[in-house]
Amino acid sequence: MIPMYKIGVLGGRETVMGFKALGLEVYPVEDLDEARHTFRRITAEEDLAILYVEENLAEGLKRDIDKFKDKPNPAVILIPGRDGPLGLGLSALSAAVERAVGTNIL
Repeated sequence: MIPMYKIGVLGGRETVMGFKALGLEVYPVEDLDEARHTFRRITAEEDLAILYVEENLAEGLKRDIDKFKDKPNPAVILIPGRDGPLGLGLSALSAAVERAVGTNIL
C-alpha cells in the first residue's frame, strides 16, 4: 500500500490557520522554544512530506532545518508570515538551486 504523506505548516497562529481550510496539518506556536520542540516532534514522523515554516522562526531553527537540507522528506520550505517576507525563503531557494545545478540561475 502506498503511504499517505502529509503537508504541514509551522508558524504563528495568524499565519497557519488559513492553511487548515486547505486540508494541511497546522502547527501554531507562540514562541521559538515551542517552535523548536514542535519542529523536532513533527519531523520525526515518517509521513510528513513537506513542512512550510514561517520565515521569522527560521533563523532560530536554522540548525534543525539544515539537517533536512539534503534529505527528501520532509522538504522544509520557508514562507512569509503575516508581517510580509523577510527574504529568507528566496535565499534558501537560491542556495538549493545552486547546490542542484552548480550555479545560481535565479
